[in-house]
Amino acid sequence: MRIALGIEYDGTDFFGWQRLSHGPSVQAALEAALSFVADAPPERPVEVICAGRTDAGVHARCQVIHFDTDALRSERSWMLGANSRLPDSVAVRWARPVSDEFHARFRAQARRYRYTILNRPVRAALDARFVTWERVPLDAGKMQQAAQAMLGEHDFSAFRTVACQAKTAWRDVQDIAIARAGELISIEIQANAFLHHMVRNVVGSLLPVGRGEQSPEWIADLLAGRDRNQAGPTAPAQGLTFLHPLYPAGYGLPEEVSLP
Repeated sequence: MRIALGIEYDGTDFFGWQRLSHGPSVQAALEAALSFVADAPPERPVEVICAGRTDAGVHARCQVIHFDTDALRSERSWMLGANSRLPDSVAVRWARPVSDEFHARFRAQARRYRYTILNRPVRAALDARFVTWERVPLDAGKMQQAAQAMLGEHDFSAFRTVACQAKTAWRDVQDIAIARAGELISIEIQANAFLHHMVRNVVGSLLPVGRGEQSPEWIADLLAGRDRNQAGPTAPAQGLTFLHPLYPAGYGLPEEVSLP
């Protein structure tokens, strides 16, 4: 039987999503909890696959994973049982049985992220784990104007990390929206898939535009140049949240992760 779960987590205290031998990871915490619920033997623990790996310090509002198991449990049992064994910073939001052809990573048609910037003279206290602080006033309108150059299919070599293992830098950005609400600026971006550090590198290049150090046209020039060395620095991890992936509606997943 294949089960899909929707997971949210605060990534601050993890070394990232992926299971590691040298530090805590969201994957390891989740697999340990699910193995307990499934009463899996030590030699055959539950192994999960996610829609998109997140780096150290990055959060998720609805990461989607799947796993295979012979254990018969209700959706409620998978959810509540796992949550009883997870740290407070990780929670299973929902569980659904899915067909064997469902794959959390390969069946996702799109993924959406939000980057949040606290734009004020004073650093954050209450929200410090979830926002990036920028003391210099930002022009969100110019950032929005600049970002539109990234819509559609492009080679995003200027916004990928050197360690990126993707076979191609071409990605299809379907939506990008930048808006201010008081002291907060949100940058939401949706694409078919993302390169390693792509969102944080995009944000790192939009910030100079917002500060007036570069013109809005600079982003288009960076795209065309395909040179990472010419783009802005990688923005901090804590401002980034993986909102959700999107799947064909036929899989019967909750509306927030299903295409219309």
